[in-house]
Amino acid sequence: MSLTPQWLDELRARTSLSTLIGKTVKVQKAGREYKACCPFHNEKTPSFTINDEKGFYHCFGCGAHGDAIRWMTDQRGLPFMEAVKELAATAGMDVPAPDPRAAKRAEQAKGLHDAMGAAQDFFVAQLGGIDGGEARAYLQKRGITPATAQAFGFGYSPDSRGKLKGALKDFGEPMLVEAGLLIDPDALEQDGGKGRKRDSYDRFRGRLMLPIRDIRGRTIAFGGRILGAGEPKYLNSPDTPLFDKGRTLYNIDKASPASRQSGRVIVVEGYMDVIALAQAGFGEAVAPLGTALTEHQIERLWKMVEVPILCFDGDSAGQKAAIRAANRALPLLRPGHSLAFSTLPTGQDPDDLIRASGAQAMETVLDSAEPLIERLWSHELTVAPLDTPEQRAALKQRLRAVTDAIQHPDVRAHYAHEFRERYDALFFARRAPAPAQQRQQGGGNGGFSAQRWQRDKRGNWKAPIPPAGTEARAIGASGLEQRLLRATLASLLRHPEQIAPHREMLAALQIGDPMLAQLLDAMIRLSFRKETVETHALLTILGQGDLYNMAKGMLRADTFSLTASRMTTDPDRVARDLEEAVRVMALGPELERNLAMATERVKAELNDENLLAQNHALAAHRNHLLRLAELGQSEDSI
Repeated sequence: MSLTPQWLDELRARTSLSTLIGKTVKVQKAGREYKACCPFHNEKTPSFTINDEKGFYHCFGCGAHGDAIRWMTDQRGLPFMEAVKELAATAGMDVPAPDPRAAKRAEQAKGLHDAMGAAQDFFVAQLGGIDGGEARAYLQKRGITPATAQAFGFGYSPDSRGKLKGALKDFGEPMLVEAGLLIDPDALEQDGGKGRKRDSYDRFRGRLMLPIRDIRGRTIAFGGRILGAGEPKYLNSPDTPLFDKGRTLYNIDKASPASRQSGRVIVVEGYMDVIALAQAGFGEAVAPLGTALTEHQIERLWKMVEVPILCFDGDSAGQKAAIRAANRALPLLRPGHSLAFSTLPTGQDPDDLIRASGAQAMETVLDSAEPLIERLWSHELTVAPLDTPEQRAALKQRLRAVTDAIQHPDVRAHYAHEFRERYDALFFARRAPAPAQQRQQGGGNGGFSAQRWQRDKRGNWKAPIPPAGTEARAIGASGLEQRLLRATLASLLRHPEQIAPHREMLAALQIGDPMLAQLLDAMIRLSFRKETVETHALLTILGQGDLYNMAKGMLRADTFSLTASRMTTDPDRVARDLEEAVRVMALGPELERNLAMATERVKAELNDENLLAQNHALAAHRNHLLRLAELGQSEDSI
């Protein structure tokens, strides 16, 4: 059986080396690496290091060195294929079926690396020769120093169809075509290249050449920039056995060690942005290769830092690229791992900004990076107008779609909670109800019935000053809240499978009734057990006592519940109703607290600013009471 280098690299990338070694050796975190006492020789002081990012271990005492496969063969004593099969099973990969051609491809891999290295040497030599004068002038014009040009391996491809082909003829045309260095015109023909066979020719001609390297610093592809007029401006190598543009990041070999020093990774749009940043002292910059940032590239970035910074241009194209990356990252999010976004001034790339304002200006842009949730929120606010109830409801739908795309349940719950708070603050606490509406509501205002809106001497409506309180009431203190809380618990008893999805919000409720609080706590604890997905099982686990009797009482047919009985078979409706009820109840204590604080400020100093703040707090509180009343009026109200 033969395995391709690409498949083996994927196996190594999917294997956490520290976890693998930690199964048999005690390892401990040491900065960005792990350390342990070497299992290959006796020692008391740890000199054995494990680097998950690069996928290798090394002992500074005895010199033992290798990757995950080497660990399995040397330390575990497994044959190579047995080691591969065990690692593949853990990584969830299928071992390829036997393929006679795979052996030949594996043998060619080394030859392809050699061919790419020879091509790089050829391009560098051409840059320093007579033909490279225009390319050298371009580098000078761009302000690229000789040291930077050497570090990034700048070269030049002569404007010729056969100079590279002739220089690398010992490798043979088939290998050079497979490496993407030559173009085979017959292979491009739709009809299979009928007729006389035509000669292959150099892919890159008359271009400034940049090597694309893998994490080990080996040249695996090239990017070429045209020097004069013509299209495309940039030309990349095609995908080859060595190069997959969706899995590769430009400058990964240099940015990886630099990120360990700076603690960050900067993702920019192109080659020259990376080079300009490196020359200005930002060595931790990388760029995708002519495509939008892919899932594989995001995972690669997370191996370096937990929150890479995406720094794109401020124009429309740059911001679209940023939001595409944000949406692509959503299914991959997990605790601690996210993205941050910095926006360059409109019309400037990193080189322009650094030239005009210096490296500190770039540092300022990076320091102002906003979290992923900020970028998503601000984007959704600008997608469409928000003037009508229908448009605001559409915003809520879009935000729900964002959170639904997140697969990790804890991260998804936090995003949903944050979006709900922002949505409520934006719309439900934005303006006071009309004075006529306030008069009609009379005493239904949660304790302020003795007071009325009044006109001042100028004829303007003035809000009543409610009694201040330093502490917010617990949920359930009013009749409306008590009714809604009992209905919510009844719905959870009828649909125990809904406890876990809403567990975080439910646990945060501040319930005043001790028995109701005790029942909810018990339900939350029991939701971690698989057998609570049915009502009968949940009641059985509650046991025979006060909680059991309370729960049985809530399940009577005449007990009010959130969702109409004819809709109980619709799990989506049940989930929406519960989410709305819990959200409204959770909002109450905060609104009480805000209103009390605003009232205290008015008492301390009566001015327009404090009165306006109190009016906003009062309006939010009244809207909350109205919603509580609506939820308590009818089964179909939510």
